[in-house]
Amino acid sequence: MNRIDKLFQEKKENILSIYFTAGFPHLEDTLSIMQAIEAAGADIIEVGVPYSDPIADGPTIQESNMIALNNGMSLKKLFGQLEHMREKVSIPVILMGYLNPVIQYGMEAFCAKCRETGVDGLILPDLPMQQYLTEYREIFDRHGLRNTFLISPQTSEARIREIDEHADGFIYMVSSASITGAKKEVTPEQLAYFERVRNMGLTNPRLIGFGISDSGSFRTAAKYAHGAIIGSAFINVLKASTNKEADIKTYIQGVLS
Repeated sequence: MNRIDKLFQEKKENILSIYFTAGFPHLEDTLSIMQAIEAAGADIIEVGVPYSDPIADGPTIQESNMIALNNGMSLKKLFGQLEHMREKVSIPVILMGYLNPVIQYGMEAFCAKCRETGVDGLILPDLPMQQYLTEYREIFDRHGLRNTFLISPQTSEARIREIDEHADGFIYMVSSASITGAKKEVTPEQLAYFERVRNMGLTNPRLIGFGISDSGSFRTAAKYAHGAIIGSAFINVLKASTNKEADIKTYIQGVLS
């Protein structure tokens, strides 16, 4: 069974997914950061594939992308780092990135490498649904990969239901119509959106991302969905860290406390 499916079958609430950029802050940090994330108690790891024009991301993740690329990170390098991942990491692992580098690598070859290294799913925010359904779904399915689509407060009910029909793994609820980045508090407008989607009775689990940064925002999001995703705030922890394992443990356990 796919690890994402297994997780959502066994755990129905307070699921924490942690995003970081592969090759940041240092090129060879990827696997050790993944191990530390799991050891600290997170449920899912989202590994960001660096890209030179990450259109949905705010300054923090944009900067991490550029540093990682300057460090020499590439898809080929990343798959090399993940080659023995499953000897050290047991929780679900998702690659999140943009379509262009994947197309350049070759979708079939990319999905085959994901399966070979033990990757469980993909988040490609700029992959059009129709292109996924007509060109790529068969490839994803053949390699056992779950595909996650994003929704936002501006997504219509009809579109959300269409996404729910064709997504697998989970639905990524973008908390606001903005780029990524830690926010101070959840607004009433966001809460109304969370509640509206919760009341739709969707088939897929939901995780809320963009702006989740601490225990308070995590707990609030988890009231309305199965859990939440933290990215920019975690990148900031890595950026400031002098003891990676200890600082990751302190941060993640603080979020979950």
